[in-house]
Amino acid sequence: MASEQSLLITDQDYERLSLLTQHAEGEAAAFLDEELGRATIVAQKEIPADVVTMNSRVRFLDEETGKESEMTLVYPQDANVTEGKISVLVPVGTALIGLRIGQSIDWPMPKNKQRKLKVVAITFQPEASGDWKL
Repeated sequence: MASEQSLLITDQDYERLSLLTQHAEGEAAAFLDEELGRATIVAQKEIPADVVTMNSRVRFLDEETGKESEMTLVYPQDANVTEGKISVLVPVGTALIGLRIGQSIDWPMPKNKQRKLKVVAITFQPEASGDWKL
């Protein structure tokens, strides 16, 4: 679960993710809805380039192990772990949305354990690339 830090979400992502939470069930949808509820909504063309948005490629560090991973944050229907595409409805995906480079999240693990992940880089953000339709 992300700590109580500021989240920025584009108006387009907010609308799409809100619809998703209305049609999805379970704990994952509730967690995403909670994150959306504390986010600051920003016009798509005004989102800073250092913020994780939908379809962003994110590199993050597991602060416990020192291992870096890179994944693309996608909608559930586009998720494919072998291609490095994680759903916004999995805990790490929900926790990453709206974070900025340098911010950390607590990532829920099985058996009530947590890992601390830090956003190291955003190697692709659709809005920064002028890709408004992703």
